Amino acid sequence: MTLDQKAQKLQSLLREMGSVAIAYSGGVDSALVLAAAHSVLGKNAVAVTADSASLARRELNTAGRLAEKLGADHRVLSTHEMASPDYTANPVNRCYHCKSELYSQLRRLADERGLKHLVNGTNLDDLGDHRPGLAAAREYGVLSPLCDAGMSKQDVRDLARQWGLPVWDKPAMPCLSSRIPYGDAITIEKLAMIERAEDYLVSLGFRQLRVRHLGESARIELLQDDLPRFYREKLFDGVRRHFREIGFTDVVVDPRGFQSGRLNEAIPSASGSQ
Repeated sequence: MTLDQKAQKLQSLLREMGSVAIAYSGGVDSALVLAAAHSVLGKNAVAVTADSASLARRELNTAGRLAEKLGADHRVLSTHEMASPDYTANPVNRCYHCKSELYSQLRRLADERGLKHLVNGTNLDDLGDHRPGLAAAREYGVLSPLCDAGMSKQDVRDLARQWGLPVWDKPAMPCLSSRIPYGDAITIEKLAMIERAEDYLVSLGFRQLRVRHLGESARIELLQDDLPRFYREKLFDGVRRHFREIGFTDVVVDPRGFQSGRLNEAIPSASGSQ
């Protein structure tokens, strides 16, 4: 199928659903689903963002601005995965517990609003990743219209660009908990440190990045193309000073650069977007 045919199929699938509650993070995938759903269902498409300590404020703000730009109904729900020891113990299926909390609240809201279906932004490329959250989606009957329309990640970005969505080239930004190695406990304090550290790097003009929380140390991952600028402009001393103020005792820059899913390397045959 051509991209236009996939776009038509996406809209057709959503139109046939009649009404939907969309698990909406503000990333390009869920943003495209929201744009498509809003175009064919109007007020019968409701975007729902899960807000907790693991969601960076800049991500929540981005989601809100885009929903407002689209004129879509956008609800923010407080989720409570941090109250679950199954989540905070940070097992390899951590995302399952988070998504279960999200989808249970999404189902409750959908029932209250009379919305027939729950949908998410999973695309075809996600199916080969280490994504325990997909099991939670199946359990709650969450539909994935991007997959059903045959859309890959590149299709999603291309169509989002064609439709003028400002997040078409937005880097993937999984939750802050993904910066903590599996088996290390997730705490609100750690998440706050990670968010402050990443916000500082964003303020310096870096877009694609991770700050890994490794005990008392921070490991910075930047794109390989950004590393020369980082060193040329002698940013490290200022970054280290700022990170120490946040609470990290040691700061290192990974010479391998940014790699999506690096903390999944400890899982056999796993890859992902962490």
